[in-house]
Amino acid sequence: MTKKIEEIEKIVIKIAIQIAKTGEGALLVIGDNVNYGKLMNKSFEKLSVFDKGAEKILKGLAVIDGAVIINTKGQLVEYSALIRRVKPYVGFGTRHSAAVTASKKGNISILASEEDRKVKIFKDGKYIMQVDALQKNVERKVSNMSEILESTGVGAIGAIGTAALVPALGISLVPGIIIFGGSYYAIKTILERF
Repeated sequence: MTKKIEEIEKIVIKIAIQIAKTGEGALLVIGDNVNYGKLMNKSFEKLSVFDKGAEKILKGLAVIDGAVIINTKGQLVEYSALIRRVKPYVGFGTRHSAAVTASKKGNISILASEEDRKVKIFKDGKYIMQVDALQKNVERKVSNMSEILESTGVGAIGAIGTAALVPALGISLVPGIIIFGGSYYAIKTILERF
């Protein structure tokens, strides 16, 4: 992925952390291949995540029912979007199910969970990272989270689970961040930077 995608991810993760801290929920999707419909007919001015004041606007749009969709150029494509062909994500609600579905086809879904005040990140249809929005100074680690997103696949750690595998490999996780997918070497290298 390009440097621009990393910058978009940083902005969107930051927005999701702010939303989760307040106890509200939201789903933001970054990608060009999202299958969605509209929950309501509306029109809006072109908006890029890089525009002045965009974070505040996106935060407001994200807490409306449905998903916010941002393309890989950083432009707002849709808000209040209904993700189509959603399959249940066992043990979780509709927003989580929509996040898993929307993250397929090369997209990244970033979900702010109102129930547990965590940010959950999905890539390639897999739950790969969780961030505790209430963890002290977690916003300072957003740049590193984006690096992790761009370095992880959905490999062995995702299949086995970090809780069982991490202690055996000697990886110390960053407080407030749990990684569920990727290769051991990519994760170890990135975590050393924290």
